[in-house]
Amino acid sequence: MFSLPDAAGLVDLAATLGIHLTPEEAALYGPVMRDALRDLDAFVQSRLDEGAPTVLHPERARGYRPGPEEDRYRAWLWKCSIGGGSTGLLAGKTVSFKDHISVAGIPQVFTSQAMEGFVPDIDATVVSRVLAAGGQVVGKMMMNGFVGDYGRPLNPHDPARLTGGSSSGSGAALAAGEVDISFGGDQGGSIRLPAAYCGVLGLKPTFGLVSHYGAGFAFEPSLDHVGPMARTTEDLARALQAVAGYDDLDPRQRRGIPDGIDVLGGLDGGVAGLKIGILEEGFAEPIQPEVAEGVLAAIATLERLGAEVRRISVPAHHELASAYAGLVFEGALSVFQSGFFGFGAVTHYPASVITAIDRMWSQHADLLPARTKLNLLVGLLARRNFHGGVYAKAHNMRKAYTAAFDRALAEVDVLALPTVRTVAPFPDKIPADHLAAVDMNLRQNWMLLPVAGNTKPTNYTGHPALAVPCGKAAGLPISLQLIGRHLDDGLLLRIAHAYEKAVDWQAFTTPD
Repeated sequence: MFSLPDAAGLVDLAATLGIHLTPEEAALYGPVMRDALRDLDAFVQSRLDEGAPTVLHPERARGYRPGPEEDRYRAWLWKCSIGGGSTGLLAGKTVSFKDHISVAGIPQVFTSQAMEGFVPDIDATVVSRVLAAGGQVVGKMMMNGFVGDYGRPLNPHDPARLTGGSSSGSGAALAAGEVDISFGGDQGGSIRLPAAYCGVLGLKPTFGLVSHYGAGFAFEPSLDHVGPMARTTEDLARALQAVAGYDDLDPRQRRGIPDGIDVLGGLDGGVAGLKIGILEEGFAEPIQPEVAEGVLAAIATLERLGAEVRRISVPAHHELASAYAGLVFEGALSVFQSGFFGFGAVTHYPASVITAIDRMWSQHADLLPARTKLNLLVGLLARRNFHGGVYAKAHNMRKAYTAAFDRALAEVDVLALPTVRTVAPFPDKIPADHLAAVDMNLRQNWMLLPVAGNTKPTNYTGHPALAVPCGKAAGLPISLQLIGRHLDDGLLLRIAHAYEKAVDWQAFTTPD
């Protein structure tokens, strides 16, 4: 049922849009607005078939939330068992999903207690495709969400260390051997950072190659990717091949996205004759010497396997940080104001998710972390001060910055650099004082920190990027990142597979 303010309330409401009504004008607007809202209310209450996508294996049990004895690394929000076929690319594989990805009938809280009790009625496209490929869906993973009420996952290599974010539960569960494949989301490194800290593989695919339908975003849609994480390159390749391809439910996909891809066929192709460029900007200070040494040693291994190696500079790797920021602040505000799955696209809108998130934001915005509130406030002031000019320029600069990477990738086949310049750090101790805790949270805003300096650029340019375990420092994983040409995701996997076979992979990936 709708609500309508009185004349004085309408005056105040109009003022929020920069429209100044007199009380007398507001009294005239009221009855017309009431009629319009009555029609909208009748429409939203009607029992019309909205044509939701088909749910495979609809006979699914709700599952359960595991207790501490079953979830020693605090990686799981929910466990279940759906599907699991004897044939298909993912037959015999267990698969989980970061909690921003909807699985019909399974609770979804986005790591916020304000969302407790919400159960979506749709499967994200990646869920449908996993089930169609014979994978067994076994649960939803912890994430660094809107609020983070459920604590932080623990790093199996050292529970005192961070797992990285925001696909943190996926990284922890994979490193602990609790699931074969997990799908995360990456808007600035949120697949690759936990993969790096937890010693597993994590792929941010070419933008649009993997459908984003049914995966929520809270910042900027043009930066957001869904991608697989796994312990072995073959599992990662199987997962990508099973879900990649055009989906008419995802309006962000552009011309040129194929209906499907074959990455398994070339997985054993080796690296002989390939040209690898060491991206100099990726080794910029501050960087841990052990990380730099471990990544360079991995590149030397690829050289011994027959690859040609040279150094290459792409100044855009640093320069595009301002453009990235220009997108995320106003992008976050736009999603907050327009709806969780955006506005204006010709597609199916999952109303159950959209309305649940909107209620949470409108009724519990005070529960958002300080850093999220900061993003929204900066976006609001940017819009008021620059009238959309920052957001427009940030989008318009994408062509030039993408071309800078394309020029480098015309000289070499892939770029190589550290995924992150340190091993997993210790978390900051949360102060007891409220203002001190707010101050710490503001300073931890990942969009303003250098921790994602090597991962954010490809979110902006859309190039595929793969995090590959390549050693340890004091028992903590070190990670090599490979960046490739658009839609050349299979080449990244081929290089990683050759490297995996050439080293003591278990020593790199298994917790001591």
